[in-house]
Amino acid sequence: MASHLLTATVSDFEAVRLPCAFTEQELIDAMIVGDEYAWVEFHKRYARLIYRCITKVTGRFSSVVCAEDVREIYATLVLQLLSNDMHKLRSFDPERGNRFGTWIGMLAINASYDHLRSVRREPNRGSLVEAEGMWSETSDPFAEVDRKQREQILADMLEGFSPKDRLFVALYFDQGLDAEEVAQR
Repeated sequence: MASHLLTATVSDFEAVRLPCAFTEQELIDAMIVGDEYAWVEFHKRYARLIYRCITKVTGRFSSVVCAEDVREIYATLVLQLLSNDMHKLRSFDPERGNRFGTWIGMLAINASYDHLRSVRREPNRGSLVEAEGMWSETSDPFAEVDRKQREQILADMLEGFSPKDRLFVALYFDQGLDAEEVAQR
């Protein structure tokens, strides 16, 4: 790795404010020291390439990968570049014969395969739209307990009624007869 990468500071890049003026190495150095303009320029230059590499890998798996997953893979790649004091960015060495864009594309492809492996390990999940449409034939457990408690209270109350009053309650409330029909019986 080039030694000038280790000695770069934020003040070294304060003069470089025009994003289009960054050379590839200046861009990497500025990203390492946290220059926000460098990160904006990184996204401008390489977002299309990164998305193309991600969709090249995930396109064959459209049944398990959606547009949200593609954005998640992109975000994961950026987090990988930032993690561990930007270890991945610091490990890029142009003297190995790779261009930065090629190296970023390779990282995007690897992040895509990592995501696909993690999706394969997860159980199948339906979408939220499918989940909203689901309902159960059985009632809510709390409603079931409430119903049983009410039945018990009613049964306890009916025990204190005379047989004639219990017959009235059964005919009026259970069978839905009006009071005049109950009186005729």
